[in-house]
Amino acid sequence: MTIDPDDTRIELIHADDEAKYVLRDGREILAILRNLVAGRALVSARLAPGSESVLSTLIEVAEDGSSVLLDGCADAQQNARMERAEALDCVTQLDKVRISFLLRGQRFVEEGGSPGFRAAPPDALLRLQRREFYRLQTPISQGAVCTVTLPRTDGGRKEADLRILDISGGGVAIAVPPVGVRFEKGSAFPDSLLRLPDTAPIRTRLIVRNLFRITSRGGAEVLRAGCEFADLARGAEDAIQRYILRMERERSARERGRL
Repeated sequence: MTIDPDDTRIELIHADDEAKYVLRDGREILAILRNLVAGRALVSARLAPGSESVLSTLIEVAEDGSSVLLDGCADAQQNARMERAEALDCVTQLDKVRISFLLRGQRFVEEGGSPGFRAAPPDALLRLQRREFYRLQTPISQGAVCTVTLPRTDGGRKEADLRILDISGGGVAIAVPPVGVRFEKGSAFPDSLLRLPDTAPIRTRLIVRNLFRITSRGGAEVLRAGCEFADLARGAEDAIQRYILRMERERSARERGRL
């Protein structure tokens, strides 16, 4: 297997259905880690904080489950940097499922003549199916925006145009700017407008259901808010589906053109 080429990092900040993405049961986490060892899965370990990444493998899970062993490097200076890092942000894949977790308190060891890092097993493990990962990181259209109405400190209201990253019949994912817009679990945005190319504006109320932080290999970050539609006008769902079908046709045509 190979690690995704752009080495995108995805962090779940909150979600109504957290259990769909995040595993917290210690026994289940250890079982997945042992499967990674058995499958000799490659692990991209980012030295956090920072952007330096090291390609490694998880080579052992202790029989009593008290620790894991991550393979070290031939470069002693790089090993020193890995040991000094606050955490090792690990990304890998197992059976086409993207897996990420943090290793903290890693300490350099030499066991059997080979360098490595001992650390406690992670408390949580994020799992994303291939389709979910694709949808999380791939913008659907540069021309699709959502206008949300926000309260101002003086009691008035202001509008903000946010880029649409993904859309379905039940909701929309939008890119949250780093400042000026506050998105929290359960936040509602009435009088929002979907502005889709070649489609009349669609009025809806948005309810925030999940929030992810997505970090590219170069360090650029975007917050992705997954929002549920509420109070859609009559005929709005049909208009959204027509737009989605049109985007799918255009995407398929582009893919055929590259063949």
